[in-house]
Amino acid sequence: MTETLIWIAVALFAIGLYLSWTAGRLDRLHARIDAARAALDAQLLRRASVAQELATSGILDPAASIVLYQAAHAARQAEEEHREVAESELSQALRAVFGEPEQMQAVREVPGGEEAAGELAAAVRRVPMARRFHNDAVRAARALRRHRKVRWFRLAGHAPFPMAFEMDDEPPVALADRAT
Repeated sequence: MTETLIWIAVALFAIGLYLSWTAGRLDRLHARIDAARAALDAQLLRRASVAQELATSGILDPAASIVLYQAAHAARQAEEEHREVAESELSQALRAVFGEPEQMQAVREVPGGEEAAGELAAAVRRVPMARRFHNDAVRAARALRRHRKVRWFRLAGHAPFPMAFEMDDEPPVALADRAT
């Protein structure tokens, strides 16, 4: 009888240890999502800021400046539920303005244009990487949260279900060439 109780206690301890380890893993994934989201937000803000700075610098022609400024301003001011759309519209505006290599060449020829082009190219290059890191962390957390043990024992607690950040982050041809 005592031997059976010992085995039951050992089994319960092992199950509790496994569930605790799984809850800790899920907590670490949620922390990774938070860190990746903060990095993504920083890169999106940097891209919008650089685009807005370039639009107001007088380097671009007036029509391109207006298009780029409005898209960058909308991306910086967007509410969380509209952020993906606003960031996609900024990507489209960047492709419209810098879709032709001649426009990029004109920017480079202006004093200070080489630095501005380099900064914009770096910002545009980092956004897809930050988004990929975030979405990979979300994918891993979602996969773990789908397991029965996580649902049955409510190991996720009250944490909201993680959502991926979906946006158009295709860089303009002229900036993609420069980013490499």
